[in-house]
Amino acid sequence: MSIETEIQSEVESLKTRFSETKSLYREVCALLFFRYGIAPTASKLYQYVRKGSMSAPADALTKFWDELRSKARVEIDHPDLPTELRDTAAAAIAGIWQRAAAVARGELAAVRIEVLGQLDVAKAELAAAQRQATVLGEQLEAARIQIAAATAATGQVRDELEAERRAHAGAIARLQELTRQLTEHHAQQEASRAAFSADLAKAREAVDVANTRADASGHRALLEIDQERQARARADKQLEGLRTQLAQTEARLRDEASAAADGQARLQAKVEALEQANVGLRAAAQADQTELKDAQAQLATSQADSLRNKTEADTLREVLRRLTPAEAPTAPKSSKARRG
Repeated sequence: MSIETEIQSEVESLKTRFSETKSLYREVCALLFFRYGIAPTASKLYQYVRKGSMSAPADALTKFWDELRSKARVEIDHPDLPTELRDTAAAAIAGIWQRAAAVARGELAAVRIEVLGQLDVAKAELAAAQRQATVLGEQLEAARIQIAAATAATGQVRDELEAERRAHAGAIARLQELTRQLTEHHAQQEASRAAFSADLAKAREAVDVANTRADASGHRALLEIDQERQARARADKQLEGLRTQLAQTEARLRDEASAAADGQARLQAKVEALEQANVGLRAAAQADQTELKDAQAQLATSQADSLRNKTEADTLREVLRRLTPAEAPTAPKSSKARRG
């Protein structure tokens, strides 16, 4: 281990024991002078300790030499020492003191020059720091202005965001209301569809019933027409028979009138009887004509009923066609097929 390293280690040990800067510098002076025989200087002291300002080691060094000189004077003034030894020691100490003082003054001047240089540097650094502080202050003021503007903008954005949130909440409420209305509309639509289906089924049933009634009415009308035709045919046949019989009778009477004039009275009576029979036959034929007219009136009534039922069926088919655009025409076709 070198002396510098050993001295530095001792100084570090002294730092742990002496927290006061002046006491630490004093102990380091004693360490250098008494243990290692090195005349302490302000620069060496600051080199080893590096605490406080540059004047602290100079002051500590001055006090150390004053104390050393005071202690040396006491020892020299001891009554047991011979006068020559006392004078020689005093002269030696005075020389040492003078040399130490000269060295200390030189060190102090160097320290002062160094301190002045450091002070100029510090002043320059302080001026630069002040300028930088001014710039930083301006930047800080600009930053504060920007922060204020940003705060205002943030407040505006916050207000806009709050307005947007309120608008969004209103939109959500309107959407919920529209959803509820849509649900109700769907329910109403389903109810309407169910009612429409029920009405459509009823309409189809009514159309089927009307078709059935129309078919039955048409069948009855056809039967009645057929019966009336048969009755008219019978009446026409009876009338034709009567006419034939009348023609035969008239021919026979003419023959009898031309054959026997003498039996005219008898024949006249017979003719009268035949005329009366003819009147009866005519009355019967007239009754048949009346019955035929009644049958024709019934036939017209049946045809009117059939036409009315057909009109109702056509009306129901039209209603069904309007209610069922795609499927309505199937029911009337099936009814016509049944009638055919």
